[in-house]
Amino acid sequence: MGCHRRDCIYEVAQRLHLTERVRFLGYVPDADVIALYQGAHVFCFPSLYEGFGLPILEAQAYGVPVMTATNSALPEIAGDAALLVDPTDVDAIADAMLRLSRDEPLRQKLIAAGYENVKRFSWEKAARETLAVLLAAAGKRAQD
Repeated sequence: MGCHRRDCIYEVAQRLHLTERVRFLGYVPDADVIALYQGAHVFCFPSLYEGFGLPILEAQAYGVPVMTATNSALPEIAGDAALLVDPTDVDAIADAMLRLSRDEPLRQKLIAAGYENVKRFSWEKAARETLAVLLAAAGKRAQD
């Protein structure tokens, strides 16, 4: 596409006559995000720059099959529960989206794997691991 700004992407959607099929939501309140995940058929997240990738886990927790990028922490976060694509390859992104839309056994496999994947992450586990690192740095052991 050659553009990354929202207005440029909207112009491309207009030029391709997709404005009736593509929605540009802008900011979405947290309460509405749940309904969007629950209504999604596929979660497409080909981010170029991502620190952690929490939206992947959110989509998986709501039973949405995920397609995400092969860069940054995204493959590690997604685990084996997502299709991975080069985020700069538009054809690969389109192919993955079509595959997830049409291949029901793959969708079900990724949904089930997604439910398992999210179990690897919790705030309690993150806090416990952070405490262990801090105590190790201080030369102490964590007590259960």
